[in-house]
Amino acid sequence: MHRPLIAIVGRPNVGKSSLFNRLVGANLAIVQDQPGVTRDRHYGSSHIAGHEVIVVDTGGFDPQSEDPMQMGIAQQVRLALEEASVIVCLLDGITPPLPADYEAIQLLREQTKPVLYVANKIDSPKQALGFSDLYSLGIDKIYPVSALHGHGMSDLEVALGKIIPKRETEAFPKLEDVPYVSLLGKPNAGKSSLLNRLLGHEQQLVDSRPGTTVDAIDTLIEKRGQQYVFIDTAGLRKKSSKKDTIESASVFQAIRTLERSDVAVLLIDATLGVVEQDSKIASLIEDRGCALVIGLNKVDLLGREERKKAIRDIRDALAFLAWAPIVELSAKEGRGTNKLLDTARHAYLEHNKRVGTAELNRFFEKVLAHHPPPTTGSRAVRLYYVTQAQTRPPAFVAITNRPKDVHFSYQRYVKNQIRKHFGFEGTPIRVYYRPKKK
Repeated sequence: MHRPLIAIVGRPNVGKSSLFNRLVGANLAIVQDQPGVTRDRHYGSSHIAGHEVIVVDTGGFDPQSEDPMQMGIAQQVRLALEEASVIVCLLDGITPPLPADYEAIQLLREQTKPVLYVANKIDSPKQALGFSDLYSLGIDKIYPVSALHGHGMSDLEVALGKIIPKRETEAFPKLEDVPYVSLLGKPNAGKSSLLNRLLGHEQQLVDSRPGTTVDAIDTLIEKRGQQYVFIDTAGLRKKSSKKDTIESASVFQAIRTLERSDVAVLLIDATLGVVEQDSKIASLIEDRGCALVIGLNKVDLLGREERKKAIRDIRDALAFLAWAPIVELSAKEGRGTNKLLDTARHAYLEHNKRVGTAELNRFFEKVLAHHPPPTTGSRAVRLYYVTQAQTRPPAFVAITNRPKDVHFSYQRYVKNQIRKHFGFEGTPIRVYYRPKKK
């Protein structure tokens, strides 16, 4: 099921990042009092008025600007509008409307989707009287808020709750015990060629949903007695020839596709190595908690030593994904495709793996005996026991007397030891530290 997507749009410097942080409850976006700071969209999950949603923080919209960065931001906003379920148009509540505001309103009037208009920076009752100038934009209802201090947010969330659509259900029920695998990566990394190579003549349409920025087509593949559903995003390649638009869309594609994926295959062009777009998508995959296999494509164009160097470069550039296996591929020649499928299935099984509490704590006793947590201040940090709380991705809860004092280096050590003893190759894992209940 798809979670509804809320896009925050507006001209630069009206406080979109502050509102985004307020709605998702975390400081995920850079907040700086300078136009154009938010150059890329930021995504976050949230619960608003009983709805599970994804909130999108867009860059500023200024269609009259000739600045390349501002023009790129305008393209991102248009992409957000195409995919959004609900749009929040943020205005500056303490300054008169600017031409860019009129342009934005005109663009939004062309939308058939629900739009809420919000006046930000309203920190006092006196300021609440000043935003009436914004009604000259021809808006019927404006919600005054202070995203920085939280004033007016409850009214805004109630209003959002009334217009957020229910979660979109799949046209077909998801197949049980079958990995749903998405192919992600920058344009021309070879996603289409790889999928065509995997399909052969065994294509079976499972589900298609046209009409989005990226027309996802789910395809059931059976190889050597094992089934996989591959989520192709063919529409991306047809949408636009503009480089900036394609690159923005590929990040948008990733967030939508990962909602439905068990395993992501991040395809990297071996002749180019890891580029910025690859790093962005890799971060999204890890953040969304999806299992991951890195596919190094076009290795047929490299010599043996060049291939070794390409793998080393990936490990250096994506050091935070040391747990993700790398498979060498040639979509053109068909090399490595069987290994890719086997690795994706293994990552899927690890993603769903659960370790019993007794086994986990026997392991934990050995970890503590070998390397107890360092003492901070006058009191020692004690870890009492650990249990696995969930799968997909595997998440563990460690009960301790001082959760906030468990040093990040020791947290990393615990994660590494869990992987060393129990595997979990190909999936991110989470370890949370919680206080002992009295």
